Formats: sequence, structure tokens, C-alpha cells
Amino acid sequence: MAYEVYIDNIFVGYVDDANKFIEEFKEKRRKGIIPYFVNIYFDETRNVVEILTRKGRILRPLIVVKDGKPLLTKEHIEKLKRGEIKWSDLEKEGIIEWVDPAEEENLNVALYPEDIKEDTTHLELSSLVIFSIATSLVPFSNRNQSARLNRGVRPQRQAHAIYSLNFHNRFDTDISILYYPQYPITRTFSFNIFKDDYAIGQNVIVAVMTQEGYNIEDAIIMNKGSIDRGLFRSVYFRSYEIERLRYSGGLQDEITIPDPSVELYRGKDKYKNLEEDGIVAVESFVNPEEVLVGRISPPRFIGLTSESIATGLRKKDSSLTTGSGEEGWVDRVVITESNDGNLLVRIKLRDLRIPELGDKFSVRHGQKGVLGMIVDPSDMPWSSSGLVPDIIFSPAGIPSRETVGLLLELLAGKVGSLNGRYVDGTPWYGESEEELRKELLSLGFREDGTETLYNPLTGDEFKVKIFIGSIYYLRLKHMAKNKLQARATGPVTLLTRQPTEGKSKKGGLKFSEMEHEVLAAHGASILLREMYSSDDTTIYVCEKCGSLAVEDNIRNRVYCPICGETEKISKVKVSYAFNLLLNELISLGIWPKLKLDYKF
Repeated sequence: MAYEVYIDNIFVGYVDDANKFIEEFKEKRRKGIIPYFVNIYFDETRNVVEILTRKGRILRPLIVVKDGKPLLTKEHIEKLKRGEIKWSDLEKEGIIEWVDPAEEENLNVALYPEDIKEDTTHLELSSLVIFSIATSLVPFSNRNQSARLNRGVRPQRQAHAIYSLNFHNRFDTDISILYYPQYPITRTFSFNIFKDDYAIGQNVIVAVMTQEGYNIEDAIIMNKGSIDRGLFRSVYFRSYEIERLRYSGGLQDEITIPDPSVELYRGKDKYKNLEEDGIVAVESFVNPEEVLVGRISPPRFIGLTSESIATGLRKKDSSLTTGSGEEGWVDRVVITESNDGNLLVRIKLRDLRIPELGDKFSVRHGQKGVLGMIVDPSDMPWSSSGLVPDIIFSPAGIPSRETVGLLLELLAGKVGSLNGRYVDGTPWYGESEEELRKELLSLGFREDGTETLYNPLTGDEFKVKIFIGSIYYLRLKHMAKNKLQARATGPVTLLTRQPTEGKSKKGGLKFSEMEHEVLAAHGASILLREMYSSDDTTIYVCEKCGSLAVEDNIRNRVYCPICGETEKISKVKVSYAFNLLLNELISLGIWPKLKLDYKF
């Protein structure tokens, strides 16, 4: 039987023996005659041979197995350690080859050398290749639930850290720099590879217990004494920029302190931080909605109104201001040119961020929560040796999440802190739980990591032993100060007359079905009515036929366009969004009728 051969889905010919052809192809690839990135596989559903050379395919290395034995031997490994050979030498000798997902369909890959059978074609380099860079940095991750492990990757990217050593010269937006970053005590094999970029948290003492209910629902309780000593203290940077634009007719913006005569003048207090050139002074403190750079735009004929024509054309204030809730010290001011050759002013604000209620924290195992309470050191539990924990973590978050790796890291961190060494928490290959327990026992502590703690309210010891240890905690970029939002009155959208959405637009808070149920359960009917009154409007409805009546302001009358009724017409208060729906239905040729009933 002849088998069709395709190269990148293009037919090139036939072969009589597909298996023999594929084996010869692979032998030539291992000898370097064919490039290593070219893959081949037999499609059993179509009975064709596919050769793939296109870009964008994901390749991964595997150890070649022949006659039930891997070609990579201990001698090769020793030579690699001594530097006598390199990885590329293993590729040239055909010991390691790169395969894509398509070719892998025809392979039989063993995870460990003892799993090799007669039909095994390849061997995994290591069981650790299943991890990405971020997941490989999580200690004891083989003891965690896989979904929780994937979820724990994101906090590592969101943690406060020193992301670049030249951050003082950069104008990145929304950046947080941790004051005192540390390396983790419990680490994995990949830490040594990425350690220059992995000072993203701090090692803290954590007690797994409850305290007055302030750490329910994943919240944590933090020691105020630790915060005062600099725990998780960071600095937040936000950048702004404004351009002096040119317009047709030789007009251009002017960077200066605006005169009170200009349109949209903001008031004298808003410009108090500006110097003579109209740019804010370095190291001055700027409050929310204060001007950073004063800019006046020339009058233009676009968007003229009868009012502007009557009063005459005036220059307009288009200054750069901080947003609502944005404040800080002016860290840096740079005056440069844009790509279009216009004057460009870039400003960076600096704001000290000390942990406060509502800030988000996480460990590397995906257990994240907000700061629920900051407690004085005198109100924190203490051990018999006088040790006061930095954080109190709720034990209710452990069973359902199945993050056993978190408990092991607490145990390993305790051993590392007491012995003054780093603990290897590499999945499958790191230090075992039994070794850590024995070492902790030899140090004079209970092998299970629990200790006697004393109640700060009564001074009595707790009747149960409390699990306490050291773990690597991260402070995340989600801070309460950046998310705090409230408003009374403000801008509304033109179409629905409802409040705008979003903090930057001074929008209202969304009040949805679940929030509705809360107020309904409390019987707060008047408050509930007020929550839905942001777009109240009045419409006229004909009581005779139920149609929307028309208000004629010229003739000062209200009438029904269907039946001509002018007497029995009622005023009804409804949401403007509902009125909009009725009008849209009418525009489609659907005439809605409303059935009225008296409220009382």
C-alpha cells in the first residue's frame, strides 16, 4: 500500500512503507542531515505522512530511547557537570531531540527510567518540565491542587517588587516598588536561575488561627508593630504627560499659568504648585484634581455655541491635572519632544504606601486575601519564647483549597529560620516532610510545627496548640487607596441619563441584583427605591387606551396621539431607561400600551 506524503499540507509524493520512511527520516535528523526543527508524524485517521516545517510550532526536548535504554547515560551527565560537553553536543549526537505536539502523537514517552518498556521511544528529561517558569518557583507545588497552583501564578506577577534597577529614570504607569524585598527561605531549583528577578516579597511569621473573626473569608490580621518596622512598605509611582499641540492657521497651545479670564478656569488654589513656567515644582505635594502643568488652548471655530459667539472667542484652560483620589510628591519632571516635534512634559508622582485595611496579600500557593484588621502588638498572641506573629491566617482556607504545600512551606520556613539556612522545596526532589520534622524536633520544637500560644485578651494559654511558622508573603498591586470610589451627584450618560461607569469618569457604583436582594432582605424599601432613582423621569400616559401621551409645550396641552384624549391623562414617574425602551419599540412599529393602576 502506498502512503501519501505531505510537507506543510502540500502533496509531494508516495512511500510504500510509512514506518520505515519515518524511522530513516528521524535517523537523518539525529545525524544533523535534516534540521532538528523539522518534525514528522503518521496521521492514522487519514493514513498519510505529514512533515512539518512551519514557524510557530511548540517544540520540547526528549531523551531518545533505543532497545529499552535511554541514550543519555550517567557519563554524559558527569561530563555536563564538569563542563566537558554542552547541551548542543547532546543534540548533535542524537541523544536529545525536539518534538512538536503532532509528532508526539506517535511516540511512547516514559516519565521515569524505571517506566521504560519495550515499545518506549522517548524519556522525559524531568518531571519538572510540566511547570512553567512561575509555577516552578512555588515550593512543594506537587502537594497542591493543580487549579490552585495555576491560580497562584498570577500573584507572583502582581507582587510589589523592584522590577528594574533604573526605575527612577523610567516613566512607567501604575508601578509599586517594595522598600525591603527579601529572597524566600524556602526555594526551588529554578530560584538560582531567576533569583535576580525574584525579590518579590518578605518572609513573615504566620500563625494559623482565628482572632475575633477579623480573618474570616480569606482576610488576614496583621501586627501593627511589624508594619511600623517597615513590613510590606512600598512606594507607588504614577506618570502623567501633556503635549503642546499645534493647530492649523499657526495656532498652538501655551504652557503657562492660566489667567482667570480664560474659559474653564479652575480657581487659584488649583494652580498653587506651579512655577513661573507653568510646570509643577519637583518635590511639591499635589492633592487630587490639582494642576500639574498649566496649558491654555487657543480659540477654535469647532463647536461654537450661541453663548461663545455672544461673549466672544476666549482661550480655554486645558491643563493637566491629577485624577480623583490621586495624590503624592512630584518625583521627577522631564521636558522633551514628542515624535511630532511638539514640546512634551512628563511628570512622575511618588506616593508612600503603608499597608492599610483592604490591601491585598497572597502567598505563592494561590491563597490570597485582603487585610481585615491591623492589631496592636499588645493584642496579638505570643509564644512561650515571646515570639509575636506578623500575620494571623485563617485555618478555614486550608481544607477546601487543599494547599498542603502552604503548610509544608510554613514548616520548612521555620526550620530554615531556626537553623539559618535555605530549604530546598523543589517538587518531588526537595527535602521531604519527614526530614523537616526530624530537624525541627532536634531543635527543641514539636515536630508538627505547633506551639503553645497565649491569649492576648486574658493572658491564659490557648487550650490547643497553634501551628506557627515562616512563609514567603507577597503584597499585591491591588490597593484600597487606588480602588476607593464614592460619589453623590456627577456626570451622566447622554443616552440613558444614568450615572457614568468607572472611577476615572467619576461614575456611580453599580447596584445589581445581589445588592438589591440585600436591601430587600433588610426591609429597606425607601433606600431601595432611592438606589433606582438616578434616572427618574415623568411620562404622560393615556388612561383610556394606555398609549404614551404627547406634551405640546407650544400650545400648552397634553393629548393622546391615538385616541385624541385630553382629559384622562396621568403623569407617571418611571426610569428614563424604561422610557427609552418604549420609544425604541415605537420606532420599530410596535406600539406599547400601559395599564395603569392607582398606587393608594
